[in-house]
Amino acid sequence: MKKWLIPLLVLGVLAFALVGWYIRTNNTFVDMRGQAVKQWANVESSYQRRNDLIGNLVKTVQGAADFERGTLTDVIEARAKATQIQVNPENAQQLAEFQQAQTGLSSALSRLLVTVERYPDLKANQNFLELQSQLEGTENRINVERNRFNEAAGEYNIAIEKIPGNIVAGFANFDKMPLFESDPGAEEAPDVEFNFD
Repeated sequence: MKKWLIPLLVLGVLAFALVGWYIRTNNTFVDMRGQAVKQWANVESSYQRRNDLIGNLVKTVQGAADFERGTLTDVIEARAKATQIQVNPENAQQLAEFQQAQTGLSSALSRLLVTVERYPDLKANQNFLELQSQLEGTENRINVERNRFNEAAGEYNIAIEKIPGNIVAGFANFDKMPLFESDPGAEEAPDVEFNFD
């Protein structure tokens, strides 16, 4: 065998191994990003379920003729705003706007449910009670799906930053995905007052 063939074979094997490594790493990142995007669809599905339930809840509450219209209007407007935002889960600004709109809707819904306490007929309405129970369950689903999204996106973010994968990530334009964060002020425990008469 000629001596000049040995270095060529070694270079050929190294080049083949390098190309193979690049392809495997790239495909791993594509899979991880795809799993995070799929999980984002689960988050959106849970929020859609909540929006659907809120629509039914609003119709039920509207049936109470003397119910406070301002509180109901706030929920309707917050729901409309929350459903208008389109989100690419890889865009941090869009995710922040989405999260802010959902927080506004949660706040308006909380005010509505507190206000309902003053309406015994509405509190006794079976449709209202069932919708309220379904909303509570849906809020739990939303939290679970958001946590799963954060987990999938977090694993992807870590993988694209690790050496030597970060070389492939930089070359192939794999960018970090934003994560859900807690609402401002959530780190502070709420004040609880007990009123014993």
